[in-house]
Amino acid sequence: MDFLQAAVLALVQGLTEFLPISSSAHLILVSVFTGWEDQGLTFDVAVHMGTLAAVVWYFRRDLLEMARDFFRSLTGKGSGPGARLAWAVILGTIPVGLAGLAFRDVVATHLRDPLILAFGLMFFGLLLGWADWRNKGGRDEHGLTWLDILIIGCAQAVALIPGTSRSGATMTAGLFLGLNREAAARFSFLLSIPVIFLAGALEAGQLFGRPEPTQWGMISVATVLAGISAYLCIHYFLKFIRTVGMQPFVAYRLMLGVLLVWLYW
Repeated sequence: MDFLQAAVLALVQGLTEFLPISSSAHLILVSVFTGWEDQGLTFDVAVHMGTLAAVVWYFRRDLLEMARDFFRSLTGKGSGPGARLAWAVILGTIPVGLAGLAFRDVVATHLRDPLILAFGLMFFGLLLGWADWRNKGGRDEHGLTWLDILIIGCAQAVALIPGTSRSGATMTAGLFLGLNREAAARFSFLLSIPVIFLAGALEAGQLFGRPEPTQWGMISVATVLAGISAYLCIHYFLKFIRTVGMQPFVAYRLMLGVLLVWLYW
């Protein structure tokens, strides 16, 4: 791997991890269009840790409040809005965890076709557009019911299909359930924390017993690039959707899906 490949893949990972446009689709497309060899598990783990560090740092105050209220609730010292939100993140992660264990091999081997990516981009893009168009924005993430959390968690599990977008699916579900745009995005980002951690841990576990030659300097640069780009993406995305909404991302998904159909049909 050279510096250009590492930089491009790190930036693509960081910029698309939290946008509703499917990071997995873009990483697959980079490989298809460039012909680059697989970057290896070590690289994948590193850029995942970069994006994880970005979202944890961005929501550090919320996470500290959630942790404090969560442990207070466990010890019987009272509860707070942070505890309920922490439980929501935990319970909302269960469906994708179970689906990932059950269908991981199927997704990795049979669902990476460009036409499947095109279908995921367009179909779930239209759902996102519909949800955003009809949304009245009356609730925030603290008003989620347990049924809401289950629905959003199941939407996150559906996003294992390449092209769907984990953030896109969870934001779509949140918007349909009456969350305002920022609340749907914030809860999606909080849900990403255990998912990215678990995905990174699973990939790291595969490294044991099959060590790879590692370019630590290149890996370090890629991790930093992924983290910085992910942090900036979260920051400006939340500002952007406040006034503009999701429709530009819907249009982008549709154009990319049409391009893939034209190229690979």
